[in-house]
Amino acid sequence: MRFALVFNPFKYKVHEENLRIVQKYFGMFPPLSLAWTAAIAREAGHEVTLIDARTLNLTREETLDRLKKFRPDILGFMMTTYMYPETYEWISCLKKKLSVPVVVGGYNLRVYPRESISHPEIDFGVIEHSLETIPQLLAALDGKTAMEDVVGLVYKDKDGRILLNPPRPVDFDKYPNPARDLLPNHLYAEFPTQRKNFTVMVTSLGCPRSCVFCEAGRTDYNPRRPSTVVDEMDECYHKYGIREIDIFDYDFTVDRQRTIDICRMMRKRGLDILWACRSRVDIDEELLREMKAAGCDRIYYGIESGSPEILERIKKGITLDQTRKTVELTKKLGMKALGFFLIGAPGDTEKTVRRTVRFACELDLDYAQFSKCLAKPLTPLWEQMVRETGRDYWKDWILGKETDHELPRPWTVLSNEEIDRLARWAYLKFYTRPSLLFRSVLKVRSFAELKRKTLALLDMVFRQEARSRKDEDFVAYHEQ
Repeated sequence: MRFALVFNPFKYKVHEENLRIVQKYFGMFPPLSLAWTAAIAREAGHEVTLIDARTLNLTREETLDRLKKFRPDILGFMMTTYMYPETYEWISCLKKKLSVPVVVGGYNLRVYPRESISHPEIDFGVIEHSLETIPQLLAALDGKTAMEDVVGLVYKDKDGRILLNPPRPVDFDKYPNPARDLLPNHLYAEFPTQRKNFTVMVTSLGCPRSCVFCEAGRTDYNPRRPSTVVDEMDECYHKYGIREIDIFDYDFTVDRQRTIDICRMMRKRGLDILWACRSRVDIDEELLREMKAAGCDRIYYGIESGSPEILERIKKGITLDQTRKTVELTKKLGMKALGFFLIGAPGDTEKTVRRTVRFACELDLDYAQFSKCLAKPLTPLWEQMVRETGRDYWKDWILGKETDHELPRPWTVLSNEEIDRLARWAYLKFYTRPSLLFRSVLKVRSFAELKRKTLALLDMVFRQEARSRKDEDFVAYHEQ
């Protein structure tokens, strides 16, 4: 079969966790889930194309022209909960012109499988992993098997009833490498990117931690073997000219020995790659030295708050002293440290938020991200919001019964307006310090990096509103 996958652009939403300007410059990332699905379908013997319309800045009409030339038998899309309406609009438009079935996948299908395909234009949904589901679905469409035998599929029968075939666990190590040959690798970048080409990797699924704000918490840890990880890096380096990688695992260092093994294999192969990862601050010096020697350039630490009481409420399981020591050691070893922080976390007041920002400045981090604490689906905060409001906003959002608006935050005394104001203040307080500005300029490695960071700062100062608003003309920053 001829299988076409499309990644569509999306606008800024008031209910998002990021401020509008932060979202604008957040980055252009490869649609890894679709690239994996493409590789899986291709291994099963099907012809595949992947159109990253967001990064290529394509309109629906331009995307349709490409699809008509490919003549697909089926279309595939990635569904995120927050961006569901835009993806649905693209599906409706393209299906009307091409008259082929549509399959969707992504995290949203784990939460709302039936709701996600309830609209008439969507025929099938991959509930969890595409490794088995996509080849079996394409075989069923070819008449080689029955729909009821497709593992992890949600679909409609001939009477329009929505049926669900339960998923089953998969070994993440069995996934093929993403089909990066179908992607414009030279166009990807994130805010701190220094080299081209840039890509992202995911080397493990799940997280055993219990942070109340994270959708991955309390899920099974499912890693790929060190050799599998480094083989993919090797392919990125030699086949696609990639020189910088951001590892998107929820906690790359959770398995200490696995991390060391990956680092040593990278050094043995002589891979000249800058790379970044996410980690908790409870990490030791030996591991940090291994990571630095293997080319780790920056680490994104989940710090969240400068208040011990808030850290306890969100079940973070770290101390401020741990954070101080780890950030200091990271910088001493020559790596950059970025801190993730929450504004409006459970128990937050204006006093604790200001304490958090002072803590971020005290740490002298190279980068900081201040996110508005949000009730993401399947988190304890989401459960609290549903319980206290008596309704599930995200479910109604998927069904088309809700509009984009600020969500209640019953866990804090701060209003949404105060959280927006404090988030903007946090960015300006942190990034307009003369010492940070001077150091940042000295570390810039390319004109593209300088331009990206200068425009982001100017936009935050002059164009970021104190209260989040809709932006119908929103376009993410494209680094052409």
